[in-house]
Amino acid sequence: MRFTKMHGAGNDYVYVDCTKGEIANPSELAVKVSDRHFGVGSDGLVLICPSGKADFRMRMFNSDGSEAQMCGNASRCIGKYVYDKGLTDKRTITLETLAGIKILDLTVGEDGRVSSVRVDMGAPELRPGLIPVEAPGAKGERVVDYPLEIDGEIYRITCVSMGNPHAVIFVDDVEHLDLPRTGRAIELHEMFPQRINVEFVRREAADSLRMRVWERGAGETMACGTGACATLVAAALNGLSDRRATVHLLGGDLLIEWDPATDHVYMTGGATMVFEGDLFV
Repeated sequence: MRFTKMHGAGNDYVYVDCTKGEIANPSELAVKVSDRHFGVGSDGLVLICPSGKADFRMRMFNSDGSEAQMCGNASRCIGKYVYDKGLTDKRTITLETLAGIKILDLTVGEDGRVSSVRVDMGAPELRPGLIPVEAPGAKGERVVDYPLEIDGEIYRITCVSMGNPHAVIFVDDVEHLDLPRTGRAIELHEMFPQRINVEFVRREAADSLRMRVWERGAGETMACGTGACATLVAAALNGLSDRRATVHLLGGDLLIEWDPATDHVYMTGGATMVFEGDLFV
């Protein structure tokens, strides 16, 4: 099986072109290829498939084999992949995901290759039942600055879905967190019937946020595109940032904008091809 290793801000996946044929048991394959000692090494597996309602369709599997609705960093990488590989000559493409159709605007450099991608991530979902989150006593139709107790400590969470669920927590220090302990405990908390991604965020300025992420099914990753979008929305809802800010992640920076006219969130960032190879499966 031919594969390409790519990353967006350090969020790395193994990509496979499935436009001419499907792959059997992608969930099992995701576990195998993701292993950083016995496989390729990645945060998961991404399949680039044909679509009956968009230019391409994306299937994304976490390193534990679970299928996710979508991944913002992976969507940018798909944009680069299909253009650089000659699967399309369009500079605006549509991508079908389990979270709906996303629009990708490609910026092409002088070398004829994609240098960055701007993704229309759609409108954030704030209604608890559709995130989903079960938050007794939450005021109104939003879970904003809501107290969650973990091991005797109170965390103030703001919940946002960007096609997948996120709990955003603002802290004074993101560098010295015990993220495996706290992130996992929040991911698996009974409030979240489909588990949840967890972002810990420090506000640096109205246009600058620093974030670490614990992704459901993968653990800590270098970056999370939907998480960066959820972070910007949560920061704006809590009066901590403007509606346009740079989100600094362990693997790099993403520019996030929440357009008040359309309610859509836009994510701009790079995508990098690392290497290609043949996997014997």
